[in-house]
Amino acid sequence: MDDIGVLSREIKVLVFDLYGTIVDMQKDLTEAATPFLKEKGWAGDPHRFVTWWRRAHFENLMIDALCDKGHTPYRQIGHRAVSYVMDRSGISCTQEEVRWLISRIEVLKPFPEIVEALECLREGGFKLAILSNGDRDMLEAAKPHIDFSFDHVISVQEAGYFKPHWKAYAAAAALVGEERTSCLFVASHAFDCIGAKSFGMRTAFIDRRKRPFVETPHQPDIIATDMSELAASLTAS
Repeated sequence: MDDIGVLSREIKVLVFDLYGTIVDMQKDLTEAATPFLKEKGWAGDPHRFVTWWRRAHFENLMIDALCDKGHTPYRQIGHRAVSYVMDRSGISCTQEEVRWLISRIEVLKPFPEIVEALECLREGGFKLAILSNGDRDMLEAAKPHIDFSFDHVISVQEAGYFKPHWKAYAAAAALVGEERTSCLFVASHAFDCIGAKSFGMRTAFIDRRKRPFVETPHQPDIIATDMSELAASLTAS
């Protein structure tokens, strides 16, 4: 890992993943799914249902990027994932109900410390950006629920590839107008940090679940338990 003082001097912009890093995807989707599943008479664990949903969504994102046959909208990927999990769970649903569940992604709330930490980073002189796998219109719809104005909100639609494809990070660097080594990519997902690091960005891993980072040459430059710790580290000097 790089010295934190060196990083804080060399980094010009922090680029954040959105889903699961800025906003609490697991908690909020579980809260939305719980009454829906109860009404459907499903006796399973809503938390597990959302985990299946997110895993199916991630798998389909990776398939789409690897097949390289043109970018599929995030919302369409989500539709496939939710429909699959409904079938797996034996739940009968309409297409409108699937669309409603997917729309809950657009109203997710940030983790409790996020806004204060972002304000601290801005006061420290950093530019702040989002790079998300979400569609442009989904990111626009999410803005009022995050309650913080980023300098840039970038969809991978600009690159035509889902993260962790290198072109997604390259598009972000170009749009924020900084060299890749002046960008610190921040995510709570190892795959995202690995993708950004392999492209040449610095990376910060937000280890909320206290799990070891995977064995890879592309280790993060910073590991923090939450965004407050990251902000404090970068602004201490």
